Amino acid sequence: MAERLKYGMVGGGPGAFIGAVHRAAIRLNDEADLVCGSFSTDADKRARICSELGIEEDRDYAGFEEMAKAEAAREDGIDWAVIVTPNAYHYPAAKAMLENGINVVSDKPLCIAADQGRDLKRIADEKGCLFGVTYTYTGHVMAREARQLVRNGVIGEIRMVMGEYPQDWLLDALETITEDNRPWRAVPELSGRGAAVADLGTHIENWVGYVTGLKIDKLACNLDIFGEGGVLDNNVEALVKFKGGATGMYWTSQVAIGFDNALKIRIFGDKGTIEFVQEENNYLKVSLRGKPPQVYSRGSGYLTPEASKYVRVPTGHPEGLTEAFANIYLDFAAAVRDRKAGKAVNEDDYGYPTLQQGIDGVEFFNKCVDSHEAGAAWVQVE
Repeated sequence: MAERLKYGMVGGGPGAFIGAVHRAAIRLNDEADLVCGSFSTDADKRARICSELGIEEDRDYAGFEEMAKAEAAREDGIDWAVIVTPNAYHYPAAKAMLENGINVVSDKPLCIAADQGRDLKRIADEKGCLFGVTYTYTGHVMAREARQLVRNGVIGEIRMVMGEYPQDWLLDALETITEDNRPWRAVPELSGRGAAVADLGTHIENWVGYVTGLKIDKLACNLDIFGEGGVLDNNVEALVKFKGGATGMYWTSQVAIGFDNALKIRIFGDKGTIEFVQEENNYLKVSLRGKPPQVYSRGSGYLTPEASKYVRVPTGHPEGLTEAFANIYLDFAAAVRDRKAGKAVNEDDYGYPTLQQGIDGVEFFNKCVDSHEAGAAWVQVE
């Protein structure tokens, strides 16, 4: 039997949706236990959730710095920390963990400024720590299949990418938002310089980069703020030029009536096209030149081995958000086990979104804001 791993959580207290999703995903793999946390700044809330989750009193921490130091000093300390706070706290919490030699998995975006991301990479490299970023949709089996098809040259040289991610969940908020009643995503000090572009636009950027390997050379972006009282973007249009000559068009919105969570990405090559629709993530549409379009089904025997190893239930039984998170954690736990066993670990080989990919996402959304502030001018991406 493999040794069970241990993890702690920063954020994710009572009523926090995303923390519960992370915990459920890790439980799905059944190889790591939640043993500590700094779940809230409110002591009563911390006590309540620690009781619910079975956390011992001495591992209920008031802050992430206390948690990092205490867990690093324990012989039975955690193998990694999960960070599920508002964006502005990702950097200080991750930094505290890394400085104490603790591996990290952070929700996206990695942080709010690219120099913060580069600082985290410097510390992670110095301390020999692993670092994953939970860009969820790369965890879907059919995202892994798309990645392998691109790597195998099935659609040939990529010419163009079209990405969209519309939602309508901010429509009501626009009517009720006040200075005293703002979701944290609408507060620059907590969200960063971008809202929709950081929350949703980085999902498009990451999925495209993860699947295709393309790197953005430059971009031009317009940000809209629809509704009364808004201070950050809720609708985004971006033109992208990739290194090597491919082009892209990205659109995301949180005020698009009739759309729930409609991430859709099409990758056009000189031999064929791949289309991924997040709300139908058990399928992948593949159209090759001169042949009828095909729909690949998750769990089928014709999938590549690189994707098939993540299949959890037979074809026709849908897998979804939690399983996608679980696949990312499956990859990360494998890297942690190999590092603990003294093996050389190249994080790019394991399949989870890496710290560098997280930095790319932060660079992307900040450059989008730079472009908008310059009148939607083209800006270079480092």
